[in-house]
Amino acid sequence: MPSTHDRRTFLASLLGAAAGVAGLSGCAESSAAAGGRGASTAPLATEVPAGTSLKIASYQNTQQLQFKLAKLPKLPFTVSSWVNIGAGPDVINAFRAKSLDLANNAGIPPIQAHYQGYDAKIVAINVTRKPNYLFATKPGSDIRTVEGFKGRKLAFSQGQAQGVVLLRALKQAGLTYDDVKLVPLTSNQFLTALQSGQVDIAPLANSQAPAYLQQYGSRGARVITTDVVDLLNLLWAPATVLNDKAKAAAVAAYIPQWARGQVWQYEHPDVWNEEFYVKTQNLTLAQARAVSELANKPLYPPSWDEAVAWEQETADLLAEGGFVKEFDVSSLFDHRFEAIAAQSVPAEYRS
Repeated sequence: MPSTHDRRTFLASLLGAAAGVAGLSGCAESSAAAGGRGASTAPLATEVPAGTSLKIASYQNTQQLQFKLAKLPKLPFTVSSWVNIGAGPDVINAFRAKSLDLANNAGIPPIQAHYQGYDAKIVAINVTRKPNYLFATKPGSDIRTVEGFKGRKLAFSQGQAQGVVLLRALKQAGLTYDDVKLVPLTSNQFLTALQSGQVDIAPLANSQAPAYLQQYGSRGARVITTDVVDLLNLLWAPATVLNDKAKAAAVAAYIPQWARGQVWQYEHPDVWNEEFYVKTQNLTLAQARAVSELANKPLYPPSWDEAVAWEQETADLLAEGGFVKEFDVSSLFDHRFEAIAAQSVPAEYRS
């Protein structure tokens, strides 16, 4: 396992701007600076007050496109801005800057925010049962299995889903942190790092792999698949947003649209392939179909028990590596919103 000094150096280089705002001792910052420790337990309002607005993350404009294609009802509040943001570290910075009220991420960013001393809560859960990520090798690599990662340089983003997928894959393969070299990067740097040979391996989303292989497959790049999943696709918001009754009501009104939009996308892959992957992501129709075939069926559990257990296991895994301190993840969930997503979709989409 890395030494204390090595872990601190690693964290300092990885957290970047977020560390500059919070400091590595961010857990000790005051409740006022952190946005108010603890979300409200007041019952949610049944109607959204007039004049309410939210700033909502929509990476690559997926939310607006889903809502448009699915012809969902108009939201009962104003979206003052759709923010083209997706990476966990960027979302945390946007939360701090008050330029974002609600975001869609995996399970690890809320853990990272807690470690930095920032209070935000999970308000909706979509469970993913199939892997969303695979491991891509640099061009010319001879690596063909996860066991072959030993002694190699691996792209690692502590604050993103790709990071926990990598850690879980290493653990499954019986490799320790001392067996590999974790290179601190954010996911938007992974492709460049692979292309330049800065890293031997990087986790890529299923949707990224076809284009990467098309460009570098002839030069020896390949992908390594595993059965490692990142269970949680979630919505989360700063405690300050959830402590505002009007904004909390707007979040509650948004969750059904979020869930129904994902269900519509899953049920209409041909339309989504053409309108999103081909028209906005520059994939060929064949590549788009290959990505959609790997898509997870959206599942919205009426109970968050499995999600809480998974989140605790993830936090413990990070703590084992010295990346965060141990804590009880139950504080990350705002259970006032627990049943909303499940009640918004047909029974077949409830896990």
